[in-house]
Amino acid sequence: MITLPDRESILIEFKSDRKCLPDDELVETVVGMANTEGGELYIGVEDDSAPSGLHPKHRNINGLAALIGNKTIPPVSVRTELLHVADHFIAKITVPLSRAIVATSSGKLLRRRLLADGTPETIPLSPYEITQRLSTLHLIDPSAQPLGDATLDDFDPLERERLRQIIRNYHGEAPLLNLTDEELDGALGFTTTLTGRRLPTLTGILLIGRESRLRQLVPTHEAAFQVLSGTEVRVNDFFRFPLPKLIELLLERFNARIDEQEFEAGLFRVPVPDFDRRAFREALVNAFSHRDYTMMGTVFVRLSDDGLIVSNPGGFVEGVTLDNILTVQPIARNPNLADALKRIGLAERTGRGVDRIFEGMLRFGRPAPEYSASTSATVSLNMQRAGADTDFMRLILQEEQRNGVPLPVESLILLSRLREERRLDIDELARAIQQPENHTHATLERLIESGLVEAYGTGRGRTYTLSAQVYQQKGQHAEYVRQAGFDVIQQEQMVLKYVETHGKITRRDVIELCRIGHDQATRLLVKLTKEKKIILHGQRRHAFYTRL
Repeated sequence: MITLPDRESILIEFKSDRKCLPDDELVETVVGMANTEGGELYIGVEDDSAPSGLHPKHRNINGLAALIGNKTIPPVSVRTELLHVADHFIAKITVPLSRAIVATSSGKLLRRRLLADGTPETIPLSPYEITQRLSTLHLIDPSAQPLGDATLDDFDPLERERLRQIIRNYHGEAPLLNLTDEELDGALGFTTTLTGRRLPTLTGILLIGRESRLRQLVPTHEAAFQVLSGTEVRVNDFFRFPLPKLIELLLERFNARIDEQEFEAGLFRVPVPDFDRRAFREALVNAFSHRDYTMMGTVFVRLSDDGLIVSNPGGFVEGVTLDNILTVQPIARNPNLADALKRIGLAERTGRGVDRIFEGMLRFGRPAPEYSASTSATVSLNMQRAGADTDFMRLILQEEQRNGVPLPVESLILLSRLREERRLDIDELARAIQQPENHTHATLERLIESGLVEAYGTGRGRTYTLSAQVYQQKGQHAEYVRQAGFDVIQQEQMVLKYVETHGKITRRDVIELCRIGHDQATRLLVKLTKEKKIILHGQRRHAFYTRL
């Protein structure tokens, strides 16, 4: 049975066809969707999602696809389907997200947005949004473009000297220090040449521009440092300095508010700060280098009782999502600016600053950083305030000393997840590091060889826990027995005993009873059902099992 979405959204649009939807309105809607996130357009459906049927003119869905292709520039290739819903024919048009800016054949540039009540509308694409969209698609680099009426006199000699000092202090590229000012500007993309004239770029003004001109030429550039205690705002300062000065100032303010303790690991005394300083620096530099400078907004650094948040205007660039942020190749919204920050030493030179941020939290036995609060307009990084797990830290340090190299961030993530969840299967661990199962399996095998992880079972039922060595080092002998002692046969017996005692069992009960993951619990229940030891009642969240 075919069902329709129950409401419109940024990805869903309903169009009534009772009076024959005009071609121009149809094409404009498609253009708006292609320039935003793509989506699905349903023709013959009212705004309240009630199907009302297609006008005879639109029954030829192949003709609809041809019409759209002929009236869009570049042509948008849509997929069309004729659906039969509640005795009505409707047309479903699937619109892809375009890799270029799309216009109607009459020259209209459009995009989608949501109104305050959550309903979508199609509106014109403004000039600054064109630059924004081209940047998101990696078709232009805004940070390499000349800025308005900027001249070389807008560069501040004091900021240029600060930049050279940063190269020395942060071990940037030493050869840069031997260049003349003009050569340095060219090497770092601070200037570009047009019609024989050297003109400052956005990168140049952001890094060594005079403060007064920076405010005029880049009015969107702003940063805030906030300290919250409960509902009380202790600090709420805003700045618009050139980036080297601003980053140093924010680092100083951050460091002044970070407590640090030490713990002994063998012959070493290891400092344990509230938040890793290198991780914060990477998060801060990422916020400035990846923010959208065409948008009004502020880069926020917010310290609170709950943790640390670093956010910046502009969502993830095209190709980066929450599901691939650990593995996607580095993609910069402002490549010229990002490259300059790397070369002067402020940013991670490999481009894997995200790895540094994760490592800075996980090696102290703290929760992994989260980007889940990010939206299409903002990237928000949250690092929770949590006490360090010194036993876990000691384990990591011992392993790194034994091998002579730091543990890869993937290994830290796997160990951290097993420390938190106790027992997980390959599917759950693969999702944690955003890698295919074969890659995850290879990483787990290395951890098993190191004596940090143990595996139980075979095939799809294989699960993993931290090893006896790890639990013993943490003084949790009983916890290890609890996790390791439940093999598949024992799990089956526990489930059957539970059903006999309580009359029924749910998947959630199995997860809690056997201390296993969602997928493992599903496989266990399916196995017992196929063996006719239990029987399923209900579906989805209402499902439960009883003895046959």
